[in-house]
Amino acid sequence: MPRTAASAPNSEWTDPDCPVARTLDLVGDRWSLLVVRDAMDGARSFTEFQRRTGIARNILTDRLRKLTAHGLLAQRTAPSGRRQEYVLTDAGRDLFAVILTLRQWGERHAFSPGEPHSMLVDQHGAVVPEVAPVGADGDLVDADSTRVQRSR
Repeated sequence: MPRTAASAPNSEWTDPDCPVARTLDLVGDRWSLLVVRDAMDGARSFTEFQRRTGIARNILTDRLRKLTAHGLLAQRTAPSGRRQEYVLTDAGRDLFAVILTLRQWGERHAFSPGEPHSMLVDQHGAVVPEVAPVGADGDLVDADSTRVQRSR
């Protein structure tokens, strides 16, 4: 598999051996995952991202540049031919499970009972069910049933 900008060695990784730390180095700031979220929801232009997030222009410029440099977004000419637009790459689309898990955690822990919030629904209008990680044997796994094994 070819190396991408995201997987290339970087002396500034927070923890070079940890996939969680590397991921957070790439998308763990306040705005990056919101830009990815909005791209998943159809945002394509700088103006759309800014309108949906309320992010300052200079910060949005930086995040779009960073997400593009690391292969999560790609730029292409808009159908009008007058502007550039941003589209998710395969790596960006692979963040769907991360966004979904954060959303579902937020539904459980960031709202008071009965407090209204947006819902993610599938193409039939049904609420997307809770995600639950399972091991190779099909049993649910959690922090108590897993451990990190260092590679060397």
